[in-house]
Amino acid sequence: MGVTLVELNDYKKLIKQRMGEKRFNHSLCVSEEAKRLASLYGADEEKAALAGILHDITKETPKETQLQIISDSGIILENTEINSPSLWHAISGYAFIKNELLIDDEDILNAVRFHTTGRENMSLLEKIIFTADFTSRDRKYDDVEVIRKKANKSLEQAMLYGISYTIADLSKKQSVIHLDTVRAYNELVISQNNK
Repeated sequence: MGVTLVELNDYKKLIKQRMGEKRFNHSLCVSEEAKRLASLYGADEEKAALAGILHDITKETPKETQLQIISDSGIILENTEINSPSLWHAISGYAFIKNELLIDDEDILNAVRFHTTGRENMSLLEKIIFTADFTSRDRKYDDVEVIRKKANKSLEQAMLYGISYTIADLSKKQSVIHLDTVRAYNELVISQNNK
């Protein structure tokens, strides 16, 4: 799927209508960082920019509407997902861009779908969006500079750091941890240990 600048601007207008200023700015920042990482790692920069713009498209959509979008698309949530409303926007976002925006590029769809949990066997674009969401210039949390430095050297090292942070945070709050996140973590640890 080739993405033109005109199309990208159309998508920017669409998401601006669907979210507040802060979330819109975050989406722009993730798009910009995704394009930079794509250039660094040899991925399609336009696809990365588009997936970055769209990754949070349903984040500010009411929860009931998100569940309806998910249900209408035939997706059945696992128990972990039902009990983790913070994951719904990735799933409803995937369904929305597939069914409403008619984007059929599986790589873009999966980059949106798994940008929150990660998963095993992520494509280069999926890794880029996952990492860009952690490292975009609007992010201001402890250790953000550490993960940014890692992202410039290795997506996998940045992801492992980010997933470790997420697992520790969820565990501290006694929140459920999606199996996709655990599988992504294990795959990254095994891969790093076998280098």
